[in-house]
Amino acid sequence: MIRDVALGAAAGFLIYLFAMGYNIVPLLFIVGGAYFIWRVVIERGMVRSPGKGVVVSSTPVTFDDIGGQATAKKELQEGLDFLRHSDRMKELGIRPLKGILLLGPPGTGKTLLAKAAARYTNSAFLAVSGSEFVQMYAGVGAERVRSLFKRAREVARKEKKHSAIIFIDEMDILGGKRGSNISHHEYDQTLNQLLVEMDGLGSDQNPQILVIGATNRAEALDAALLRPGRFDRQVNVDLPDKEGRLAILQIHTKNKPLAEDVDLEQIAHETFGFSGAHLESLTNEAAIFALREKSKVIVQKHLREAVEKVMLGEKLDRRPTADELWRVAVHEGGHALLAETVKPNSVAQISIRSRGHALGFVRHYPDDDLYLYTQEMLEQQIMVALAGAVAEHMILGTRSTGNAGDYEHALSMVERILASGMSTLGIIDLSRLNDGQRQKITREILAELEQKTRVVLEEKKETLLAVAKILQEEETVSGDALREFLHKVA
Repeated sequence: MIRDVALGAAAGFLIYLFAMGYNIVPLLFIVGGAYFIWRVVIERGMVRSPGKGVVVSSTPVTFDDIGGQATAKKELQEGLDFLRHSDRMKELGIRPLKGILLLGPPGTGKTLLAKAAARYTNSAFLAVSGSEFVQMYAGVGAERVRSLFKRAREVARKEKKHSAIIFIDEMDILGGKRGSNISHHEYDQTLNQLLVEMDGLGSDQNPQILVIGATNRAEALDAALLRPGRFDRQVNVDLPDKEGRLAILQIHTKNKPLAEDVDLEQIAHETFGFSGAHLESLTNEAAIFALREKSKVIVQKHLREAVEKVMLGEKLDRRPTADELWRVAVHEGGHALLAETVKPNSVAQISIRSRGHALGFVRHYPDDDLYLYTQEMLEQQIMVALAGAVAEHMILGTRSTGNAGDYEHALSMVERILASGMSTLGIIDLSRLNDGQRQKITREILAELEQKTRVVLEEKKETLLAVAKILQEEETVSGDALREFLHKVA
């Protein structure tokens, strides 16, 4: 409305001058230029007003609402106590922390931890993405940084709080190593302004400001950000272990009706490598499956199917031909049979139903959150990966393009063997191996393990054919049903 009144007044003034005989052409250029700057620069975001793009919220999230991050929560709370008990800290001559950096993979709860930190310290909370600061126009990013800190103080005073937390997600965009964008110095100017603002955060300021940054690319951050006095603490927010996954599942199923047969501990065991975001999606998908079946409660079957959907995607309507289905059954039967041979009770389910990009799959019970693997364990994983291709060649005489993913997994395991000094080359620097040397040792390892896989499957050829026929008829077989069948034919 103000803009319309101003435009109307300007137009009226120009008409008046024209009627009086004045040359208004220069004024038209001036007015037109001013209007252009207003529309393009301000309204389209080349120079934003303070606080635009910043989310200000009073979040209800507490640390009790976050599962699976006990170590991260403890370390973060310890850092936040400097903000909560500032008077006690002053008595001991302790300066408050200026910044805390949350490091970890996507979906592990870094944003939730920042929100809980604001609730824990009773602070005003401002959240912004690192990409909000960087533009192609000189000085814009630096101005936004200044505006952000100014806005934080204003919000804290308005809410009558003694502190404010500024949460910057995608910290690697704003705080990337200076000089990495040679043709774009605006990045460096923006980071320099952030460093200046953090250096200016004194312990006697009121309100006190704490910056919490989050990134999954710590290696990309500028060293100046990580020194003491800026981001004083780095908190690792890792993927949850089994107990953590169970805690997260319990949190996300509080508002969902579960059947008596639901075993969340078993689901937590089967979801090794899942982040908190994956687990939240899992419980939501399980509820959707229950809704589709018009069930009033979520049963174990819904949760198991949700695990598969989160891992592999939705079932496909496309159905393979009879020949393709038989090949897939032989392939997956080879995987499952070898897995049960080298590591009994490891198969959770076998399926030849198309899901996502997979025509079939074997889902394994993961190891109990193992982070160290012996050479034998790695070789067993390679043999299981190769078993599908070996089974195809042994039964059908040819191999198919469906083995590509298995080969990629096998090659990654070979890389781990080489890097860990478990090959015949011993302890080596992988970067000093030329392509020829790497290919030679890789072929030797894979050829030896493929031969071992072939020997195992040749001995169990009749069993493999029987398992493939069962899969062709039923399409999905549980690990327990497979083991029961293998026990009968043994």
